[in-house]
Amino acid sequence: MSAIAQVLNEQGHIVSGSDRNYDRGITPTLFSLLSSQGISISQQNGDGIKENTDFLVVSSAIEEDNPDIKKALALNIKIIKRANLLSEMFNRKYGIAIGGTNGKTTVSSMISYILDHAGLSPTFIVGGCIKNYVNPSRLGNAKGGTSDIMSIEADESDGSIVLYEPRISAITNISKDHTTIEKTAEMFKIFSKNTKDILILNADCPQLGKINFGHKRSVTYGINNNAAVRAQNIICKPFHSTFQVNGQRYEINLPGIYNVSNALAAIATAQSLGIDSRKIASALNQFQGVQRRMDIVGEIHGIKVIDDYAHNPNKIKAALTAVKSNGSKIFAIFQPHGYTPTNFMKDELIETFAETLSPQDILCMPEIYYAGGTTSKNVSSADIVKMVNEKGKTAFFVKDRDDIVPLIKRNIHAGDCILVMGARDNTLTEFCQKILASLKDIS
Repeated sequence: MSAIAQVLNEQGHIVSGSDRNYDRGITPTLFSLLSSQGISISQQNGDGIKENTDFLVVSSAIEEDNPDIKKALALNIKIIKRANLLSEMFNRKYGIAIGGTNGKTTVSSMISYILDHAGLSPTFIVGGCIKNYVNPSRLGNAKGGTSDIMSIEADESDGSIVLYEPRISAITNISKDHTTIEKTAEMFKIFSKNTKDILILNADCPQLGKINFGHKRSVTYGINNNAAVRAQNIICKPFHSTFQVNGQRYEINLPGIYNVSNALAAIATAQSLGIDSRKIASALNQFQGVQRRMDIVGEIHGIKVIDDYAHNPNKIKAALTAVKSNGSKIFAIFQPHGYTPTNFMKDELIETFAETLSPQDILCMPEIYYAGGTTSKNVSSADIVKMVNEKGKTAFFVKDRDDIVPLIKRNIHAGDCILVMGARDNTLTEFCQKILASLKDIS
């Protein structure tokens, strides 16, 4: 929502907005930054909706009894979903859309930076804040460009991915997340059908391999398969990897083999646009990553604190595996978001922790993050912790997140790594900073 608001504001529209976190006084810096751009913020009580408001844009997470919606209905103001507005903006452009259950934020961010680095001046809207663009006046998740090219992250979680009609699209993978693999596969088929020119697919994803996309022009990328864009001579070090594609050397300052795969998706997309491989390599080398994607908050006494958006089993496994490649003992903190998605993925989450955590690792889980709205609280983090313990791994349920800090201090040693994982809750980064500050008095 904030990304769309910033682009529309750059285009000269008068934009205002509300957010329940603003009402709660959470992440005030974010709202101050939007206000500094001329985007006015109001409480979510209906006061921001005026008679001269042209239309109200809402995310799929907003309930029908929201005061802003009620006020708009009373004033007969048109209400549209976020995805419908984004598709209207996108479909009239030379669109590049990135879909997939995992990795789409990083891939879409890489592509946006490559396009900008190559001088193509794209408009981009992504789901994370690209560090290269973060500054005191920008969030880094959007930028208006002067060309006809628009690059976006296409979301499948609410089904809106079927609305986009890209010229070039990429699908990173498919796994169980917000819905079943079967339902997600059907959405990706429509996404493929809507793609006018080139469809880019991850040859390493077995679930994607089962789908007959039938696209007239498809390009594959991969590591373990005979893909058109294939990485060779891969060397993965902590937070740094090098590899070659068709003789061109690439160097990325990101951790894990999964980020090599993400880079391959970006390379395949950029090459489809005719961008020179040397320019792509230069851009990827300068790409600083995305906030809350394996983001090193700081290091004290050799103990790293890492902030990551991982929230489904595949993302969690990738994050844990990347950190473990450094040989560190992991103190993992995972805050699930939403009772419905947690219950949906509960068995897979348990298996992921049981399979990926080492005997010396520790898992700590606060209660599930609840953003509001109507839902059945039919599962608890305690349920997951209980089963992980029964599978022989060390896990703790700590209802109040702040009570995890003293537990960390009793169990952490030099060279260990603290990995904080979870989605939606913007205060997790502040929690990471609190953990980091607490390490100063560890001897």
